[in-house]
Amino acid sequence: MAILRKVYSAEPEVKISKTNRIRFSISFFIFALLWMGGLGIVSAVLLPQHLKDLVGTSASTSIFGVLNAATAAASLIANLLFGNFSDRTRSIFGRRTPWIVIGGVIGGVSLFLIGIMSNVWAIGVIYCVSMFGLNMMIAPAIATLSDRVPDDMRGTLSAFMSAGTTVGSSIGILIGAYFISNQLPGFGIAGVLMGIAGICTVIVWPKEKSSKDMPAVNGGFGELIASFRPPIKGARDFWLAFIGRTLLIFSYYMIVNFQLYILQDYIGQSKSGAAATISVMSVITMIVGLIGSLASGAISDFIGRRKLPVILASILLVIGYILPWVMQSPLSMILFAGFAGLGYAVYGAVDQALNIDVLPNKEEAGKDLGILNIATTLGQMVGPIITSLLIGIGGYSTVFPTAIIFALIACIFIQLIRSTK
Repeated sequence: MAILRKVYSAEPEVKISKTNRIRFSISFFIFALLWMGGLGIVSAVLLPQHLKDLVGTSASTSIFGVLNAATAAASLIANLLFGNFSDRTRSIFGRRTPWIVIGGVIGGVSLFLIGIMSNVWAIGVIYCVSMFGLNMMIAPAIATLSDRVPDDMRGTLSAFMSAGTTVGSSIGILIGAYFISNQLPGFGIAGVLMGIAGICTVIVWPKEKSSKDMPAVNGGFGELIASFRPPIKGARDFWLAFIGRTLLIFSYYMIVNFQLYILQDYIGQSKSGAAATISVMSVITMIVGLIGSLASGAISDFIGRRKLPVILASILLVIGYILPWVMQSPLSMILFAGFAGLGYAVYGAVDQALNIDVLPNKEEAGKDLGILNIATTLGQMVGPIITSLLIGIGGYSTVFPTAIIFALIACIFIQLIRSTK
């Protein structure tokens, strides 16, 4: 693959057949389900329990926060790198396909290796490698929404990705809970799921055309470095979307990534009790996520609005955060799974479509969407870091109101966007 080249003219709007629309929908659902399933097994259940078994309860919380900080940095760099590289790639397999396949293999192998490590430093390094592989898949796959999918289908495809993420997360947590006392097979399943995500995706979706003949100019190392600059001109809505997305995802993953610790240390359940509650939560999240994602994505395309679903999503998320904060019981976390899971699914259904609407330059869609995907990565990885810090300062009772504030501020930023309704 040659990556030291840059496209200067956007591809024309793509018109695709009904069959290819179906194939894209299925492939994006499978893609999200597989990678999120693999990651959910590890990040939500097995990794926090693995750390707890290695270093004890008090140290594991802090270490988990540090690991999330490291993987946030790795994901941030990877999103920017591989979104840009895929824009500039010339190969017979197209611009996006090679990175998606290679990234899945790297992510899957390294995710499995976490389970056989007993040194927290080694775990941290391998976890960062896994995030590089994961984002090597995600950034080019998201860019496909811009260069291969028509406008009137982006909300629907975004919904299928959201549904896949929801189902994958729920299945991953269920699998992780099942293997919480015998972790290595669970890590193996996680690695396989992420490893085949990219391969399955590019097999199912319509074959990407060769990019070898796309208009391009040669550029040296200096031009390559300059190409990473973030958008500035006409990018007001782009950065509003970035901030809003970051804060909303902050709020959700502050709770989701710590749900095992919340159940055990805040609510007081045993390991087996917490695993049982997480299993129930996962089923509920999967059901409401599927309903919320597919329904709101189709409705968003039909009414031509992206911001209205965000208001509904924010309200549902806030209700979900209030319940465990006030009730402090296993039931409250089950209700959190219902309300917050539905809210996150509604938001996710229009998320990528909204991001494409605010792109300042479609010619650099891979790079710019990579920057916007950094918001997701920051939310997923830094949200738990904030939780870890808040627990150290004021305990779990400070986590929920902070998540509520983040969700409300996120909604305000997204409503300020002008380039989409």
